[in-house]
Amino acid sequence: MFGFSDETYIDVASGNGGAGCVSFHREKFVPKGGPDGGDGGRGGDVVFVVKENLRTLGHLKMVRTYRAENGRNGQGDRCFGRDGQDVEIPVPPGTVLKDPDTGEIIKDLTGLDRYVFLKGGKGGQGNWHFRTATRQTPRFAQPGEKGVECRVGVELLVIADIGFVGFPNAGKSSLLNLLTNARSKVAGYPFTTKIPQLGAMRYDDQDIILADIPGIIEGASEGAGMGFKFLRHISRTKGLAFLIDLSDENYLDSYSILTNELHSYAPELLKKPQVIIASKYDEDNAEKRYEKLQEQFGDNPVHKLSIYMDETVEDVKHAFIKMVADSGIKEVNDNGGFTTKVDNDAYYRDEE
Repeated sequence: MFGFSDETYIDVASGNGGAGCVSFHREKFVPKGGPDGGDGGRGGDVVFVVKENLRTLGHLKMVRTYRAENGRNGQGDRCFGRDGQDVEIPVPPGTVLKDPDTGEIIKDLTGLDRYVFLKGGKGGQGNWHFRTATRQTPRFAQPGEKGVECRVGVELLVIADIGFVGFPNAGKSSLLNLLTNARSKVAGYPFTTKIPQLGAMRYDDQDIILADIPGIIEGASEGAGMGFKFLRHISRTKGLAFLIDLSDENYLDSYSILTNELHSYAPELLKKPQVIIASKYDEDNAEKRYEKLQEQFGDNPVHKLSIYMDETVEDVKHAFIKMVADSGIKEVNDNGGFTTKVDNDAYYRDEE
């Protein structure tokens, strides 16, 4: 229904607290019943709720204003006013709240189900609270506290274990579709992937999440191609898979170009564990090119890949499994499967 959207802003406001009541008890045969004004209700909170079935922030671009309900005023007979209802804002996993002016991160919602962003105002006390031996008819009560109103930036950073990096048409989408349940578009022209794609690779009884982002080209740091628009989505992965197309005449320069562009965006990305994949191994002269590419990387293994050769696909799959186990993204449990670890100290370029 909504197009892919990974950043926006919204205006939010918590509810005002209800006012306390000024009231005096009136009942037959009970003269001078005294003050009985009740308290006002609490204003509603602004709450972000993480929904596993959401994948984008498109719904927040349709509705940009969210206001919690005000608390009701107190009443006589010491009746309290009703609390205002909270306003719940659904967001996908991986959402980050930011200051829209400075870009400073306010809260990373990773690992949370709910987060109270703004508290509603407290209700005022009724005049019943202010009675004393010398002030038996207080004719005043507290007003309710005002709620808080502000604008907040909302950004989505997809949560994946391994991110794919490569030039357009390097075979990233084909690999994602082969290893996971994803159905990313595959075609014989550049930039068939225009938005980030996620897929879950099943291993034992656990999932390894793979992320394919639109291809990077030389000059992306200067805005060429799709620039760095979607690179933020691999900022919190714990490993990168570089796909080098053996059918590309400049295949020996591919890795250095890609790493230079990543370094221009965020040098910390290059500190992540890497898997190097020589894709399209079924093309003409691929074997000779693979050997030259392997010489370039020395002792670091370069994994062959052809989507038509099961043994190469299995080799890449096991390389991903090893990366996950070695990097501590998921801990190996007693049954040989993985237990996911949540990392809330992920790197963000905007924090520099």
